[in-house]
Amino acid sequence: MSRRVAYAALALVCAVPRLVVLLHERDAITASFTEKSDTIARMFVDHGTFGFVPGAPSAYTQPLYAWFLIPIYWIFGANWWSIGTAQILVAIATAWLVFEIGSRVLCRRAGLIAAVIATLNPYLVWHDVHVNREIVDQLVAAALVLLTLLVVERPTRGRALLLGVVSGISMLGNTRLVFIPVLCAVYVAWRLPRARATALVAALVLAGAAVAVAPWLVRNQVSVGCFTLTTDGRAMWKANNPRTYHLLSSGQWIDNIGRHPPRPPAPGRLTPEDANGIWLRNGRALHPDECLEMRFYQHLALEWIRKHPGDKAKLAALSAKVLWQPNVLETSDRSGAGTQLDIGRRVIEPVYMWALYALAFVGLFFAPRAFVALTLLLLAYQTAAALVFVGATRYRVAWDFLLAILAAAAIEHLIQRLRPR
Repeated sequence: MSRRVAYAALALVCAVPRLVVLLHERDAITASFTEKSDTIARMFVDHGTFGFVPGAPSAYTQPLYAWFLIPIYWIFGANWWSIGTAQILVAIATAWLVFEIGSRVLCRRAGLIAAVIATLNPYLVWHDVHVNREIVDQLVAAALVLLTLLVVERPTRGRALLLGVVSGISMLGNTRLVFIPVLCAVYVAWRLPRARATALVAALVLAGAAVAVAPWLVRNQVSVGCFTLTTDGRAMWKANNPRTYHLLSSGQWIDNIGRHPPRPPAPGRLTPEDANGIWLRNGRALHPDECLEMRFYQHLALEWIRKHPGDKAKLAALSAKVLWQPNVLETSDRSGAGTQLDIGRRVIEPVYMWALYALAFVGLFFAPRAFVALTLLLLAYQTAAALVFVGATRYRVAWDFLLAILAAAAIEHLIQRLRPR
C-alpha cells in the first residue's frame, strides 16, 4: 500500500466517527467540558491578555492548548464546528504520525494496523472533539517518539535539536513531562555507538528543550513574578492532601476539596479562576498573587508527603490503578452520568482496552527490542508521574498509541504465521 493511500484511508477512519460524535454533541462542545485554556483563549481574543482578568497576565495553566485555541477563536470564533473541525484535523495528523512510527519500527502494513487501532480508541473518538488539552498532547507525543527514532537512525544536529524542541513543547502542554527531555537524551545516548557523537547529540536534545521552554519561563518571571512553568501549585496540593485518597476511592474527583480549603494570606487568597468569576459577575478586575499561592500550596503538598509517607504510598498505589484500569474513571459529578456515555465507560472502552493490553503484551515479544525499551521507558515515566500526582484515563490516553504499535506487532506476527498455511 502506498503512503498516499494509507494516509487517505486513515483520514477517513479517523474523521468519520469523530464527525458523528461532533454533530451529536454540538450543543455541549462550548457549553460543557470546558477548561482553563478555553477561558484564557477567550480572554486573549477579547482583551489581549493571556490570563483570566484583563490586564493580569497569568501562568495558572500549561499554555500549549490555549495557544492552539487562540487562532481558532480569533479567526472562526469559539463555536462547536471550529473547535471540532480543528481537533479532528489534529487527530488525523496524530494517526499519520503513528502510521509513520509503525512503518519504521515494523512495516507499512503493521503501521497502518497500529494507526487504525490507536485512532479508534472509543474514549478518544468521543474525547477528541470536546475541549480538552490531551488532543495536542497526543500529537506532540507521537512527534516526540517519531523524532527519537529518526535521531537514532541518523543522528544529525538538526534532528537532535528538533527532538529537543518537541520535548520542550511537550512540557508546555503537560508539566508532568518536565523530565521527558532527559529521558529522550538518555535513550538516544544508549542507542548511539560512538561516545563523542552521543554526548553531542544528547546535549543538543537538552539545548533544544531549553530553547523551547525558556521564553515562557522568562515571560512568567517578568509578567507574573516567578520563574516557573505553571503557578498552579494548588493542583499539586489537590493531588497530595489528607482528603485525596478518600475522594478517589469514593468516586469523586480531586477538585471536590470541600467548601473551606486552606487559603494563603492575601493577596494570594483568590485563585485566578476566582478572579475571573468576580470579573464576569460585576466587572471588578482583581489581580491575585499567583506566585504566593503557588508556593503556599506546594509547601502544603510537600509537607503532607514528608509527614505521611505511608498515606502517600497508599495514594500512589491507587493512582497507578486508576491510571491503568481498562474502564474510564467515573466520578460522581461526571458529565453524562446515567446516559449512554456510561455504557461507553463501563463496557465499550474496557472491552477495547483489555484487547489492547492483551495484544500489546504479546507484541512485547515480537517488536524490536529497542522500541520495546523506549515504550517501557515512556510508559514507566507516565506511571511515575501518576504516583507523584494522580492518575486518570485522560492522562494515559495520549500515550496509548505505543500500546497500539505493540499490538500491531503481535497481529503482524500472526499474519506472517498464517500466510504459508
